[in-house]
Amino acid sequence: RRLVNALVRASPGLLHGTLARLLKVPRLLDFDVKRAYFRAAVRAEAESAAGLGTLRLAVSRAKVFEDSFNALRMRAAAEWRAKLGVTFVGEEGVDAGGVTREWYQVMSKEMFNPQFSLFARVPEGGTTFQPNPHSSIQSDPARGTNHLDFFKFVGRVVGKALHDAQLVDAHFTRSFYKQMLGAPLSVEDVEALDPERYRSLVWMLENDIEGVLDLTFTHEDDYFGQPVVTELLPGGANVRVTNENKREYVHLFARHHMTNAIRAQIDAFLAGFWDVVPRSLVAIFSHSELELLISGLPDIDVADLRANTEYHGHAPSSPTVRWFWETVAAMGKQDQALLVQFVTGTSKVPLEGFAALQGVHGPQKFQIHKAYGGAARLPSAHTCFNQLDLVEYESKEQLQERLMIAIREGSQGFGFA
Repeated sequence: RRLVNALVRASPGLLHGTLARLLKVPRLLDFDVKRAYFRAAVRAEAESAAGLGTLRLAVSRAKVFEDSFNALRMRAAAEWRAKLGVTFVGEEGVDAGGVTREWYQVMSKEMFNPQFSLFARVPEGGTTFQPNPHSSIQSDPARGTNHLDFFKFVGRVVGKALHDAQLVDAHFTRSFYKQMLGAPLSVEDVEALDPERYRSLVWMLENDIEGVLDLTFTHEDDYFGQPVVTELLPGGANVRVTNENKREYVHLFARHHMTNAIRAQIDAFLAGFWDVVPRSLVAIFSHSELELLISGLPDIDVADLRANTEYHGHAPSSPTVRWFWETVAAMGKQDQALLVQFVTGTSKVPLEGFAALQGVHGPQKFQIHKAYGGAARLPSAHTCFNQLDLVEYESKEQLQERLMIAIREGSQGFGFA
C-alpha cells in the first residue's frame, strides 16, 4: 500500500491509466492521494464550464440564507458549477475571493440556524447534525416553498463548496455521511444519535426478552408534544417482538431512526449535492474522509488532548497508554484527525481546546478505558462519551498496527441498506 501511494503521489496520471483500477478499491489509497485526484477531476470539469461565466449573487448581510435561497433556487445545476461572485448589499469592495469565502462561512452557520428547523443537533446538545424529521414546518404554500426545497438548496451549497475547494464548518452525523456515499449503515451508527436507545437495542440482542419486554414492530415519535406511531412493517402494530424476530426488529428500528424518518430530507439534500459534485467522484472516499474533505483537517494539539484525558482501568504510566501517546504524537495531521473523529464522532475541535469537549450529558473529557480480550482485538470507541477502549497490547508496534486499522477502517457491525 505504501509503495502504491508513493507511486501515485509521484505520478498522479497513473490513476487515469495503469493504476485506474485502484479507484475500484479506494481503501488502498491514502486520503491525500484521493483528495488530489478529486481536485484535479473537478478542475478539469470547471475548465469545461468556463463558458458559463460568473454566477453573481448579491445578498443582504442580515438575511444571507434567505436572499441566497431566493436568488439561487431556480438556477440550473450547470450554473452552480460556474465561478461564484458574491457581494454584500451596501458594502463596497470587489470580490477577489475573500467575500465569497466569507459567504461560505456564513452559510455554513446559517444552514444549521435553529430558526430554520432544517437540522437538529444529535444527540441533543452535541456538535453533529442530522436532518430534522419535523422540518416540514418550514413549508409555506403562500410563498410557494416546500421544506424539501431548502434541503436541495443546502445540498447544492455544500456541493458547491466542495466543487470550489472552499471549506465549510458543517459537521454531520456518521450515518448521514454514509448516506451521502450510499454506504451501508449499521446498528452501531445509532449510538451517535441516541446512546440510550442504542444500549437498549444491544441489550435486546444479547439477552432473553421473553416475558421481559412487551414490544411490537412500531416506532413512536414525538411531534411537538403529540405521539406519532409508525409501523416498522405492514401490520407491525399487531406483531409482537420475540427472541426469534428481535434481530429483524432492531434492524428495522435502526433503519427507521436513521433513514426512513428523514428519507425525503436526505433525498432532497443528495439531489442538490449531486447536482454540483459527480457522485462517482465522491464515492472514492470513506465517510470519515468525506467529513475531512468538506470541513478540512483540524489542527490537533496532542499535548492539550493528553492533558484533558481521563483513564479508567489503565494507569497513565502503563505501557499501553505510553505507547498510545507515542503513536499519536508520531501521526500525521490526517491520522490525528481520524483518531479524534473515531473517538468523538467528529473531527471538529472546540475553539477552547479539548477541555471543552462535549459528550451526551454535557462536558466530557477524552477517555481511555481498559478493554478485555486478546491482543488481536482492535481498539473500539463510544462516541457519545468520547471513550476509547484499549486492551493491553504486547508491544508498541502491535498497538500502532491495531489502532491504525481501527481509525482508518472503522467498525463494520452488521450492515443494512
